[in-house]
Amino acid sequence: MARYTGPKTKIARRMGEPIFGPDSSFEKRKYPPGQHGNNRRRGKKSEYAVQLEEKQKAKYTYGILERQFANMFDKASRSKDKTGDVLLQLCESRLDNVVYRLGLGRTRDAARQLVGHRHITLNGEVANIPSITVKPGDVIAVREKSKSMTVIADALAGHSGQYPWLEWNESKLEGTFLNVPSRDAIPENIKEQLIVELYSK
Repeated sequence: MARYTGPKTKIARRMGEPIFGPDSSFEKRKYPPGQHGNNRRRGKKSEYAVQLEEKQKAKYTYGILERQFANMFDKASRSKDKTGDVLLQLCESRLDNVVYRLGLGRTRDAARQLVGHRHITLNGEVANIPSITVKPGDVIAVREKSKSMTVIADALAGHSGQYPWLEWNESKLEGTFLNVPSRDAIPENIKEQLIVELYSK
């Protein structure tokens, strides 16, 4: 199961926002990493650098590696709809991301681990592939034998987000993916048009 395992706070500081989730170390030092920190004179970034950084931000945010992200862009570019919007919709429709949005994991990494360790079911069947694309009408639930897990209870207790494309049943610990979210509904601070421009070169 390929995933990014490098330093996360360093990447978040470079991007200027906590893209991996709550991070106390980032809150203490919200400036770029390096010996001189905020005092370093940074020249104006090239157009390519800005586009590349936006792609990296999207990849790190959703926990997707390069080849998989490129494949998703290829799929989005073949759609009749706006490529950038479809790209983010594909990211949002990944099983690990939906588990995270439902509040079953505090972070996307935690949600990905729940899926990988077979604690999540999709339409009644155990699903352990984080990249599965969830479709409208699909039901995502906590596996019966995993419902008493403290980590899930703690994550749900601290979860406050409500998303219009998801419906959550607290008593059954299951959620329904109602529809693919519109771009306006996706809360991530990603300028997808820059990613489209980068891949179009």
